[in-house]
Amino acid sequence: MSFFKRLKEKLVGSNEEQKVEQPELGEQQVAELSPLEVIEEAVKPVQEIEKEIEQTAAEEVETTSTAKEPVEEVLFGNETVETVEEIVEEQVEEESTKPSAWSITQKFKAGLEKTRNSFTSKVNDLVARYRKVDEDFFEELEELLLQADVGFETVMDLMDKLRYEVQRQNIKDTNGIQAIISEKLVEIYESGEENLTDLNMQQNGDLTVILFVGVNGVGKTTTIGKLAHRLKSEGKSVMLAAGDTFRAGAIDQLQVWGERVGVEVIAQSEGSDPAAVMYDAVRAAKNRGVDVLICDTAGRLQNKVNLMNELEKVHRVISREIPNAPHEVLLALDATTGQNALVQAQMFKEATNVTGIVLTKLDGTAKGGIVLAIRNKLHIPVKFVGLGEKMDDLQPFDAERYVYGLFADGLEKELKEIED
Repeated sequence: MSFFKRLKEKLVGSNEEQKVEQPELGEQQVAELSPLEVIEEAVKPVQEIEKEIEQTAAEEVETTSTAKEPVEEVLFGNETVETVEEIVEEQVEEESTKPSAWSITQKFKAGLEKTRNSFTSKVNDLVARYRKVDEDFFEELEELLLQADVGFETVMDLMDKLRYEVQRQNIKDTNGIQAIISEKLVEIYESGEENLTDLNMQQNGDLTVILFVGVNGVGKTTTIGKLAHRLKSEGKSVMLAAGDTFRAGAIDQLQVWGERVGVEVIAQSEGSDPAAVMYDAVRAAKNRGVDVLICDTAGRLQNKVNLMNELEKVHRVISREIPNAPHEVLLALDATTGQNALVQAQMFKEATNVTGIVLTKLDGTAKGGIVLAIRNKLHIPVKFVGLGEKMDDLQPFDAERYVYGLFADGLEKELKEIED
C-alpha cells in the first residue's frame, strides 16, 4: 500500500468512521477521492462548525434580548440547534469521546511544527533550488537530515533507498520527491513490522505491569499520569507505584497526578527501598483486581552499576510475584536533548530489557528526527510521543502521521500541483 493510500486511511479513518463522519459521501465517492480532496473533505465539517458558531455568536451580541431568551436557531449538520451553548456542549461531549482520525493527525502536525519550520522549510528551499535530482541534491538533503538528528545510519539507509527509487522510476526532476522521501522514511521505521505501538496488555482480567525508567527531568512522572488517564479512559482500572523514592518531591508529584486522574497511588516514605514499594504495589493491585499497575523508578545515572543493580532488584521482585512481569518496560526520553537521548537509550537498554520508548516534549524541539534514529539504531519502537501539555496530548506513535507532520506543507503543495 502506497504512502498516500495509508495516509488517506489515517486521515479519514476506517470505512465505518467514514460512514459516520461523512454521511454525505457514498463509499464509491470516498474511494475515488484524491489525497488532496480527502484532506479538504476532512477539514470541511470543522470549518463549517466554526463558521456557524462565529455567526451565531455575532447574532447573540447584536440582539437586545436577555441571555435567558432563546437565540435564533442555526443549522448544525442535519439538526437544528437553538443556542450557542448547545453547540459548545455538543462539541465538548464529542471531544470527550473517541477523537477523530483527522484530529489525531492534526495533533501530530501541530506537535511537529518546530521541526517542520526548521527542517522542512530547508527541504522546500532545496527542492525549489534544484530542478533535477542529482548527486549534489542528495548530498545537501543528507546534510539537512543529519541536522534534524535523524542519525547517520538512518540517513545513509535512506539515501541508498532514495537513489534506488529514483533510478527505478527514472525520476529526473524534484517534483514529487517529498512524497518519495516520506514513504521511504515510513518504510525504514516500520521495517516490515506491524502493531509496534501496541502495549503488551494481559488478557482474561490478569494484571498488566508497566515499568517506567528514565533519567530525572525528562517528564517521566507527568507521562505516567497521562498514560494512566489514557488507560482509564479506555475503561481500565489503573494503580500507580511511587518507586522513585530518592528524588525530592517525586512521590508527592506522582500522588498529585493520581488525584488528578482519579487513581490510587502506592507509596512509602522518601528514601525507602524502591523494591519494597513495588512489592506492596503488586500485592495491592492483585488484591484490588486492578487491570494495570504503572511503576515509577529512580532516574539517577551517577553510577551505572548502581542503576543496573537497582533495576534488576525491582524487576526480580515484580517477576517473583507475577511471572513474566513487568510486561512492558517503557523508557521516557526528552526529545529536546537530541543525540543525548540516544545515549540514554543505549545505557538503559544495557541496564534493562527496554520494550518501548516514550518520547516526551516532541513539540518543543526542532530535531524531531531523533524518532527515526532511535528506531533504526537501537531497534526499539517509539510507542508514545508527547505532543503538548494537555492530558490527551500523549499519543500512540504513528509512522504515517509522524512523517506527515514533518512534511505536511510540502506534501500538501505536491498534492495541489498534482490536482492542478
